[in-house]
Amino acid sequence: MLTEFLSLLCLGLSLGFEDEKKNEMLPKPTLSALPSNMVEHRGNVSLRCQSHFQNVTFMLGKLQDSGYRQEQRSTGHEAEFLLTHLQPKDAGMYFCAYKTMVSQEWSEESEHLWLQVKDNDNGRGAPAAKKSTRFIFAATFTCLSILLLFLSIFFINICTQHGSSHEEATKRTRHSKFPKEEAAD
Repeated sequence: MLTEFLSLLCLGLSLGFEDEKKNEMLPKPTLSALPSNMVEHRGNVSLRCQSHFQNVTFMLGKLQDSGYRQEQRSTGHEAEFLLTHLQPKDAGMYFCAYKTMVSQEWSEESEHLWLQVKDNDNGRGAPAAKKSTRFIFAATFTCLSILLLFLSIFFINICTQHGSSHEEATKRTRHSKFPKEEAAD
């Protein structure tokens, strides 16, 4: 009878310990983007989720899209989710979580990772390089036009001042108060 009692006590303690383990929060995983969280239009990126445990199932989610979910089993400490042919609509806040074989409950979510997808389309199908070349051309043309306008105004001003200064000098000599000094010059 004592043996049965001790067996049941040990069984009850081990089951209680397992329940406590299930209620413990698993540490947050970390999420990173390789090679970068800034991706070209139609480019690829790997989102790497890492945990403190091995033999887990990882889950990748998107904050703005509750229906987006990818799962991946791993025997190691990490899993990589490859996202390919990215469009601007794929940009957003991503997170990951994991669950162990024992807990079967998801860990806390990782810190959110902001994935940015560059949009190389300016609305007319022209690449960004052509758009910037057009801008540089327009800016250069505008600067040259302003320079030519400034030079034209400068030369007109010089010419009008030269003609008027000769006439003013003649008027001054005719109406001078000191005619004897003028004769000596």
